[in-house]
Amino acid sequence: MQKQQLAVQTKAAANPADEGFSLLELMVVVVILSVLALAIVPRVIDRPDQARAARAQSDIAALSSAVSLYRLDNFVYPTTAQGLSALVAPPSSEPLAPNWASGGYIARLPKDPWGREYLYLQPGVHGAFDIFSHGADGQPGGTGANSDIGSWQSN
Repeated sequence: MQKQQLAVQTKAAANPADEGFSLLELMVVVVILSVLALAIVPRVIDRPDQARAARAQSDIAALSSAVSLYRLDNFVYPTTAQGLSALVAPPSSEPLAPNWASGGYIARLPKDPWGREYLYLQPGVHGAFDIFSHGADGQPGGTGANSDIGSWQSN
């Protein structure tokens, strides 16, 4: 019985045509992957602008929460001149923050998805404060990917 098993193993190793995938099997796999790519890629390609806008909204919501916490501790919002940097380091200009939280209100200031600083106004045009990005073009206004994204907009 051992001789028969050894003979089968030797025969399989001696015939390399029996090993690996056939050209037909590889072609079937390539066709299946191509069909999947054709169905999925167009849906994914249209999403980068939406993903950037969603990230900006998320960043703005986190910054808005940090500004609100700053106000709870210090009874005033950071001024426009102090800006969002008052969330990571105590402000050096008036009004000072006597109850500034050790460690700050946010670990670091994020940049918008297009690599620019988020803008801050206090008092804001739309509320007590506004945090916003001018979108892809970096200019006020615009449509689509170039439109402004701000704390006054709902998610």
